Amino acid sequence: MTVPRQPSSPDSPGTPEPDRDGGKARKTEDRSHMIRRRWLTAIIIVLLIGVPAGYLVISANQSRNSGRDKEDKYSATGLTAGWPSKVQRRLYEVPVQPYSDEVAYYETNNWRTSRLYVQFLTSNEGLERFLKQIGTVEGALKPNDITISKRDQKVVGWEFTGPGPWSGLTHEQDDPKPTQDVVVDRSNAEHPMVYVVSTTTP
Repeated sequence: MTVPRQPSSPDSPGTPEPDRDGGKARKTEDRSHMIRRRWLTAIIIVLLIGVPAGYLVISANQSRNSGRDKEDKYSATGLTAGWPSKVQRRLYEVPVQPYSDEVAYYETNNWRTSRLYVQFLTSNEGLERFLKQIGTVEGALKPNDITISKRDQKVVGWEFTGPGPWSGLTHEQDDPKPTQDVVVDRSNAEHPMVYVVSTTTP
């Protein structure tokens, strides 16, 4: 007597699985193929998430290091890297222009006078707006006129000895409004460096 052949378990690897639509049967996925597929999926997820995150971390570290470099550079001269507060800019009438770079400042106060030292790199249009906002014009800048005194240069470590061309002006106002001494370095024709000392007398 012949024993009927028992069907294989449907859970056995390689067993054809009937197509729900009544078509040809297809083989189930074997274990090794399933493991490879899962590993591949995991690797793709890591690449999609991990690589951009890594770039963000690197970019943040570079930005942080750049900020520390500026702080170290300016702290040696007494300057603080960054923008003066809105109150300082208003009191001393030093409107640092939007999108300026290499911004740094330093403030001194005593019973007789207060001074705000500010530097910033701007565009030609930014320089023109800055001068207009403090109440003067670009035509008032005199070639080779270093209007910031040696004493004030020494306070913050400014040295106006580069190739330039340099120009400057003094915008005087009646007390208690501030008087601004401005020096401009145009060694970069498109982006002038502006140095300001604004002095107030209560």
